[in-house]
Amino acid sequence: MHPFQCVLRARRCLRRGPLASVSWLLLRTCRAHSSVPSSACPSPQRQQEDGVWKDFSSRLATGPTFQDFLRSASVPPEQPSSSEVEDPPPYLTVDELLGRQRRVYLETYGCQMNVNDTEIAWSILQKSGYLRTSNLQEADVILLVTCSIREKAEQTIWNRLHQLKSLKSKRLRSRVPLRIGILGCMAERLKEEILNREKMVDILAGPDAYRDLPQLLAVAESGQQAANVLLSLDETYADVMPVQTSPSATSAFVSIMRGCDNMCSYCIVPFTRGRERSRPVASILEEVRKLSEQGLKEVTLLGQNVNSFRDNSEVQFNNAVSTNLSRGFSTNYKAKQGGLRFAHLLDQVSRIDPEMRIRFTSPHPKDFPDEVLQLIRERDNICKQIHLPAQSGSSRVLEAMRRGYSREAYVELIHHIRESIPGVSLSSDFIAGFCGETEEDHLQTVSLLREVQYNIGFLFAYSMRQKTRAYHRLKDDIPEEVKLRRLEELITVFREEATKANKSFVGCTQLVLVEGPSKRSAADLCGRNDGNLKVIFADAEMEDATDSRLRVRAQPGDYVLVKEMWQSLNSANPGSMGGVSLR
Repeated sequence: MHPFQCVLRARRCLRRGPLASVSWLLLRTCRAHSSVPSSACPSPQRQQEDGVWKDFSSRLATGPTFQDFLRSASVPPEQPSSSEVEDPPPYLTVDELLGRQRRVYLETYGCQMNVNDTEIAWSILQKSGYLRTSNLQEADVILLVTCSIREKAEQTIWNRLHQLKSLKSKRLRSRVPLRIGILGCMAERLKEEILNREKMVDILAGPDAYRDLPQLLAVAESGQQAANVLLSLDETYADVMPVQTSPSATSAFVSIMRGCDNMCSYCIVPFTRGRERSRPVASILEEVRKLSEQGLKEVTLLGQNVNSFRDNSEVQFNNAVSTNLSRGFSTNYKAKQGGLRFAHLLDQVSRIDPEMRIRFTSPHPKDFPDEVLQLIRERDNICKQIHLPAQSGSSRVLEAMRRGYSREAYVELIHHIRESIPGVSLSSDFIAGFCGETEEDHLQTVSLLREVQYNIGFLFAYSMRQKTRAYHRLKDDIPEEVKLRRLEELITVFREEATKANKSFVGCTQLVLVEGPSKRSAADLCGRNDGNLKVIFADAEMEDATDSRLRVRAQPGDYVLVKEMWQSLNSANPGSMGGVSLR
C-alpha cells in the first residue's frame, strides 16, 4: 500500500471516532513533512496530457509516511500547568487559548455521569486560566452540561436557553461578550439544530470533546460558532483529575469507563456517548487515593455499565480468561476476551481506605459474576446495595427492548444475590409504556415490583429517541395518557412495596455517613446508611466514639450510629428513615 493511501485510511478511521486534536495533529504533521509545494502539483488534465502520472506518484512518495503519522500521534501530550495550555491548532495562538480570568458558570442536568463530566470540564478550563463563579450575573461563559435520555430532559434545556437569551442580549457593552455553550449528550444528539435554532449558542462540545473547550471558546471569541461533537473510540479522560465542585462534599463520583455497547433498543446512550471503553486501573486507583487524602468518605464508581469494565492497557492480562455472564443472560455484541475485570478493580479500590465507602452504578444484570458478589459480602466498606435495572417485568417486552434476559432469569439472579449478600438493598429502573406494551405486560411489571420489593426505584414513562433501534424498527403506539396512567400505577405499587421492604430497618442501629443539614429542618442532620437510604436525625450533642467522656456534634463526613430507626411519614419517599443519634 502506498504511504499516502495509508494516511488517507488513517483519516477515514479518525472520522469514525476521532478527537479533533488528533485531526489537527494529522494536519500539522502532513504540512510539516510534505516537501511538495501546492504549485508543483500539475492539474489532472496536464498530467494526462504530459503523461506524468508516474512522476506525480514519485513526488507523493517524498511526503509523510504512515509511520510519520503514527510517531507524531503516539507522543503523549505533556500535562499543562496552571499557566500553560496544550499545543494549539494552526489557526490559534497560545495566548488566544488562555482564559484571561474570564468567569465560568456551570450548570449540570441529568445523571451522575454528567456531574462527573462537569468536574472534568472544569478541571480542563481551570488549567487554561479560567475562574469559576456561582453567580450567573457575573459569568463571562455559561456552560450547560445536558442530558438527552428523555424528551423532558431536553425540553428543560430549551427552556433554560430562552431564559439565558435575555441575559445575553442585556450584556453591557463595557464587558466582554457573554458566551453560552451546550455540553454533553444533547450537544451530541442535536448538533445543527441547536446551532441553527438558537443563534445565541456559541459552542457545542460532545462528551468526548471536553479537552477542546479552550479551543472552542477561543474560536467563539471571534464571534463565530464553534463545535466538536466527534465521538472517540478511546477517550476516557484518564489523565484528567476532576475538580470537586463542592468544597464541603463528603462523596465523589469516579468515572471508570465511558460509552456503552449493549444497544438496548430504547436507549440513546451508545449514540450520544459512543462505544464502551474503560480507564486503566492504575489511573482510577490514583484518583481514589487523592480523594481519600482530601478527606472524602465515599466514592461511587461510575459508568454506563460498570460491571462490564475491562482494562486492556496492561498487555500481560490481555489473554486472561473471559468472565462468564450470569446464567440465562446474553449480549448484543461479540464476547470480549482478556483484560482486568470489574472484580479486580473493586478489590483494589476497596483496599485503598478501609474507612471509605465504595458504591458503583450503573450495572447491567448480565454482568454479575460470583467474584463481585463475594467481594460485596466480604468487604465492610463496599456498600451492600446493588442497582439492578429491570426496565420491565414482561419477557416479551424485555425481548423487544433487547435486554438479553427473560423475567425468569432476572428473578433467579435476584434470589442468588439475596442468598449471597444477606440484607442487601436493591434498587431498579422501570419504563412504563414501551412500544407494543399491552395491559398484560404492564401487569407483569406490577407483579415484579410486588415480588422483588425494591428499596429504591426510578420509574419513567417511555420517551422515543431518534437513532435508537426502537425509532427505526418499532412503533411508539402507546397513547401518552396510557403511559402516564401506567407510570402512576407502578409508582404507587413501588411505594407500597418499598415501605414493606424498608421496615426491616425499623428498630435497628445503622451506621450513617453524615451529608449535612436536613432540607426539612435546620435542627436535623441528613445522611445515608449502607443501603443508600436517607436517614434524618436530630442535630444534638452525642457521645464521642473515641472518648465517651466527650460530647460532640456530628459534622459532614462523620460516621454516626443511629438507633431506634423508624420509617418516615413522608409517603412520597419510602426510602427515607428517621432515627436518634447514638454516637
